[in-house]
Order: sequence, then C-alpha cells, then structure tokens
Amino acid sequence: MKQILNILPMIVFFVFYNFYDIFVASGSLIFTSGFICILYWIIYHEIDKMNLFSFLTIVLFASLTIFFHDTRFIKWKITIIYIIFAIILFISQFFLKKTIMQRFLENDINISDVYWKKINFFWFLFFLGCSLLNIYIAFWCSEKTWVTFKVFGFTTLTFFLILITSIYINSKMLKKE
Repeated sequence: MKQILNILPMIVFFVFYNFYDIFVASGSLIFTSGFICILYWIIYHEIDKMNLFSFLTIVLFASLTIFFHDTRFIKWKITIIYIIFAIILFISQFFLKKTIMQRFLENDINISDVYWKKINFFWFLFFLGCSLLNIYIAFWCSEKTWVTFKVFGFTTLTFFLILITSIYINSKMLKKE
C-alpha cells in the first residue's frame, strides 16, 4: 500500500502533463503529494519523513515553476533530492559508525558490516549517477522525454537497484548460514 501511495504523485504528474502542460502537472504534483501526506496520517497515524521531505521539496520547486513559469525549477528538483541522498550516504559511508542503509535495515537483515558498506556505497553511486543522468536528460532532451524518463525511467532503475540489492543481501545471508 505504501509503495502505491509513493508513486501516485508521479503518475498524476504524468497524466496531467499529457493532458495539459508541465505547469498544470506541477500544480497537480503539489496537491497529490499533500494528499498523500494526509492519507499517511489517516491510515498510519504518522507522516513518513521521506514523504514529508518529498512534499516540501515538491512545494518549493513546483511553486517556483508555476510562479516564474520556468520549467527549470521542476527539472532540478529530482537532481537536488538525489544529490542530498548521495551526500547522506557518502557521509554515513566514511564518517559514521554505521551506514544509513545498515541503520534502516539491520533490524530485518543480519549481514556483516563489510557488506553494509558495499551496499551503502552502491546506493551512493546510484543516486549520484541518477542526479547526473537527470541533468543530461532534463537539459539536453525534450521536455516530454524528460517527463517520461522521470516517471518511468527512474522508477524502473530504482526497482532494478532494489532487486540487485535484495539478491546481493540474500546471497550474503545464505553464505552466513
């Protein structure tokens, strides 16, 4: 259920973009993201920190896009989010006792710290690469290509990274047994 709620704003953005334009789609993104935060509160009696962070960045960049009638703001949003994620993962990799990935998942997954560091670094590289890929697609390809890739490309890439990470974790857990 949570995964469906998390991708709903992107789907609504894509639909409104295809029927109207990026400015209407940006407004729908603000509305849908806010609605998702409210639904989280109603269903789970809390607002997920990632959803709240996402909502606040969407409000900022989508509002700037609409107010200035400039698509560059909404195009930079995902790049900035991915760079922030990459920086957090990088800091946890080299300056904290446990990586961010380990802190989030260690209660459910029991693998060595060495493997957590590899997973964390791989996700760092992923977010860094996605931020660079977004810059390229956003500013050197058509707007329609960017919107389509933002919704379906990044979602697919993330799905494959989760799949690869799961396979890697399972292989390390099987070795441990």
